[in-house]
Amino acid sequence: MTHPPEKSPQTVWNAVDAYFSEQLVGHDPVLDAATADADAAGLPPIAVAPNQGKLLHLLALTQGARRVLEVGTLAGYSAIWLARALPDDGELLTLELDPKHAEVARGNLVRAGLEKVVEVRVGRAADSLAALVEEGVEPFDLVFIDADKPSNPEYFRRALELTRPGSLIIVDNVVRGGRVADAGSTDPAVVGTRALHALIAAEPRVSATSVQTVGSKGYDGFTLARVVS
Repeated sequence: MTHPPEKSPQTVWNAVDAYFSEQLVGHDPVLDAATADADAAGLPPIAVAPNQGKLLHLLALTQGARRVLEVGTLAGYSAIWLARALPDDGELLTLELDPKHAEVARGNLVRAGLEKVVEVRVGRAADSLAALVEEGVEPFDLVFIDADKPSNPEYFRRALELTRPGSLIIVDNVVRGGRVADAGSTDPAVVGTRALHALIAAEPRVSATSVQTVGSKGYDGFTLARVVS
C-alpha cells in the first residue's frame, strides 16, 4: 500500500494561515494592492501576514491607542492595519530608512485614505528616535518595532523614553527560526535579539513575554512588553 507523501511543516503552516485568514480576516482590496505594489517595486516579502496584521489592529484597539509609533515601514502594510484602529484624532508616525520603501508606503497610504493620519519619516531610525526624544513629543500609546534586528536594543531603549506607564511595545521577529536560543550565535540579528531580551529582563519598568509563532512567514515570534512604571 502506498501512502501519500507527508506534507512539510511549512505547507501545513501555510494552509492553516490561509484558513484562519479566510475565516477571520477576509480579503481587503487596499491591503491586497499594498502587497502587490510592494512586490512590483521589488521590496522584500517580509511584511507581516494578514492574520498578524489583524492582531496588531486588535492590540491597538484594545489598547485604545491614539498615538502609535512604528519602527520599520517597508510598504506600509502594517501601518495601514495599525492606523485603521486609531480614533478620529489619532496619529501614527512610521520610520523608514529606505526612500524607495517610503515612496511605495506613501502611495499605499494615500490609496487607503490614511495620508492625513500617518506620517512617514525617512532616515536612520536611531536618529529619528533620538530627535523625537529631544523634541519632547507626547508619549506614544503603542510602539511596533520591526526593523533591523541588530539595532533592537537601541530601538527599545528609545521606545521606553517615548512611552508612558500603560503603553505597549511590540517587537517582531524575535525567534529567528529558533536561533535566538543559541548563545554562541554570531549572527548579528540573533546577537541583537538576545541583547534586547537581556535588556528587557533587567528592566524594571516593563513586564514582558515572548510568543513563538508558525505560519506563512515561517517559524518566528514576537515580544510584547507593557510599560508599568
